Amino acid sequence: MKGYLGALLVTAVLAVSPAYASSNKLMQPAAQQQAPQVEAGKAMLVIMRPSYYGGAIAASVYDITDDQTTLIGVLGPKDKVAYQVAPGAHRFMVVAENADFMEATLDAGKTYYAVVRARPGIWKARFSLLPVHATSADQYNLQDPEFQKWNSASEWVERTERADAWFAENHASIEEKRRDYLVKWDRMAPNDKAELVLNAADGVGQP
Repeated sequence: MKGYLGALLVTAVLAVSPAYASSNKLMQPAAQQQAPQVEAGKAMLVIMRPSYYGGAIAASVYDITDDQTTLIGVLGPKDKVAYQVAPGAHRFMVVAENADFMEATLDAGKTYYAVVRARPGIWKARFSLLPVHATSADQYNLQDPEFQKWNSASEWVERTERADAWFAENHASIEEKRRDYLVKWDRMAPNDKAELVLNAADGVGQP
């Protein structure tokens, strides 16, 4: 997947047309910039957007486990957000011109990572949400020096009340896009979908 590193030039629509942001005004710097700790009995997913490209546009990410859509955050360039979640099977989503998905099995006490990556769209960029594996020859992985650079250069952000209000206003459109693109996702060949699965063993730390 290293050939895709150049494609990390991310241009994003916040969620759905016409609801998108010209800048990321829905998040704020986290109160503490040091890495958060995993809460007791939880797993933590860190989602980062490592590129400056398309900096005027923000990208939104969600937990859509059990058909319940929860806004995780809205990421601008060099942002990263920590999401504390119950262990077990989860499905996550990123929305731009399209919706795309990542499945995960998470263990309590572990920290996991995912990267937002852009690919060309018709009118705007299309996003993928890619797992960072513990080890892999052709995927993003924790041993890659590039990942270490992304992680250290990204800053922690957290949602504001503006983000929650935006999500409530655009919820119906977000749900429509989720339903439409899940049809394609569910038809994906198992071998292709396997690249987009975050496995329990990909976490850092012991449960």
